Amino acid sequence: MERELFSSEHDDFRQMVRTFIEKEVVPHTEEWTDLVPREVFDRLGELGIIGVRMPEEFGGGGAPGFLYNAIIVEEAARALVSLGPLRCHMDIVSPYFTKFANQEQRERWFPGLASGELFSAIAMTEPDTGSDLAGIRTTARRDGDSWIVNGAKTFITGGTHADLVVTVARTSEEENRREGLSLLVVEAGMPGFEKGRRLPKIGLPLQDLCELSFNDVRVPAANLLGEEGQAFKHLTGNLAQERLSIAVGSVAAAQAALATTIDYVKERKVFGKPLATFQNSKFELAAVAAEIEAGQALVDRALARHERGELTSVDAAKAKLFSTELQNRAIDRCLQLFGGYGYITEYPIARLYADARVSRIYGGTSEVMKSIISKSIGL
Repeated sequence: MERELFSSEHDDFRQMVRTFIEKEVVPHTEEWTDLVPREVFDRLGELGIIGVRMPEEFGGGGAPGFLYNAIIVEEAARALVSLGPLRCHMDIVSPYFTKFANQEQRERWFPGLASGELFSAIAMTEPDTGSDLAGIRTTARRDGDSWIVNGAKTFITGGTHADLVVTVARTSEEENRREGLSLLVVEAGMPGFEKGRRLPKIGLPLQDLCELSFNDVRVPAANLLGEEGQAFKHLTGNLAQERLSIAVGSVAAAQAALATTIDYVKERKVFGKPLATFQNSKFELAAVAAEIEAGQALVDRALARHERGELTSVDAAKAKLFSTELQNRAIDRCLQLFGGYGYITEYPIARLYADARVSRIYGGTSEVMKSIISKSIGL
């Protein structure tokens, strides 16, 4: 079915992103074993892609809406490549800067964020704290014109490249544990701030995941992002977009799996005939195609609501739950048609399979999504 979300400006942007990926990512992606080179993000900055939604006065594109971000995610999936932590930087972290940075912070950070010179990450998760943000133990103690930060974070996407790390720390003890948390921007190179080991994963090898430690890190008071003690409110305000971003990527990955599987079954011969001629192949891929169409319709509806500022946390939870579960089902069914080759990492379907598993975990697990939805229906 024809999608009706995108304007001619979006189409032009999509073509630019597609051309960039085809020329500057696809030929080199096999060379990248653990990180997308920083030069790729620099080039994205030069083209105006990475800063497409940053304010024009600071060198950005000033483009309204999230659809530009969605296009980048879709085009990377279409080409069967990874842009590492770019989605985290653009979809999850940048909104905290654009929404909460004061004028001085905008002048200090926005030109670099728009050009790609500055890369960002967000540090929420701790070794003993996942979905329960109220349990955060990293502390920040006020000392004159600075905050002294101590603690540890883990599972930090893009932490290796990050120049600016939006760090959630407890700045006061409150009876309600959701209060007293603040966002502090810790900058790479600050004494006591260490980037630890990159965590080995079963998928997404180019999307680095690392540990961070803070040992008496002196962070200027001017690096407080948003209101002191209001981090929980600030964080929950962007969860809908984060979950929508994951949903977009999940449906795009399922579509990529379907496309590569169709190509494979047309070429692969079994018992002297193309695999595509067998009824099982036709029925399996027809079912997958129908499910993907339903998932795309749900995601597009959520994107449209987000563009109008109407996407609720429940809407986003439904989109993420359905899309990530669809991604895993669809890729599993596609892989089955590859037979033994589907288990070999030289084939993109194997990589898609490994990459898919985490989508039901990060950004809020499927169980958390079900909890949100169940409350909305009175349960």
